Amino acid sequence: MTDPIADIIGDYRAFAAQQRDRLLARDIDIAPFELSHLAFRVPEWDQYVHARTLLERHASANSENVWNGRPISLILLAEPLEVLDGKAVPMIELIPPVHQRVYKMGLEHLGVVIGDTFDAFVEAHKPVLTGQQFQGPNSRPDPVYILFEDFTHVKFYPYSLRVASERQGHASFDGFVHVDDWVPTVVRTATKGVDPRPTP
Repeated sequence: MTDPIADIIGDYRAFAAQQRDRLLARDIDIAPFELSHLAFRVPEWDQYVHARTLLERHASANSENVWNGRPISLILLAEPLEVLDGKAVPMIELIPPVHQRVYKMGLEHLGVVIGDTFDAFVEAHKPVLTGQQFQGPNSRPDPVYILFEDFTHVKFYPYSLRVASERQGHASFDGFVHVDDWVPTVVRTATKGVDPRPTP
């Protein structure tokens, strides 16, 4: 039996299992916690639009909003994905370019909901956490994350990405909402257009 979501984003079950095993190696067991979402990144704008169209065929809502200068889709699936022996993944975060630094394209991070014990979790696992992601003035507390050697992540949240987005007023998950009149920008660097050869 085919899996239409795996056909779009890849083997998400293997990805979730890989991230879980990497966490276990760092003495973090996510078995007691719910999952928030999977994040899927694409390198080109056209690929983002194509993936969004395909994923929306299997979704009940998409709340697209602008974050860090580009639209991001929060796609609420009609049927949650099942990973890690029965855990549900209700949402896919679809992220297009432009990117601030090096990220893994494809399946890029797994979101884990820690809940009321978030502060204690952060304190207990500080030695293996990579950092904290600041998500705006209304995000309290901000998620923490672990960055792995292949540039994938696991992000840990006090509550799910859906709840966080609704609390911050970024999303309502009422139907399919797209950002209107957004045009992808050209990324320019300090050396773009400069001839690297020395002047004679």
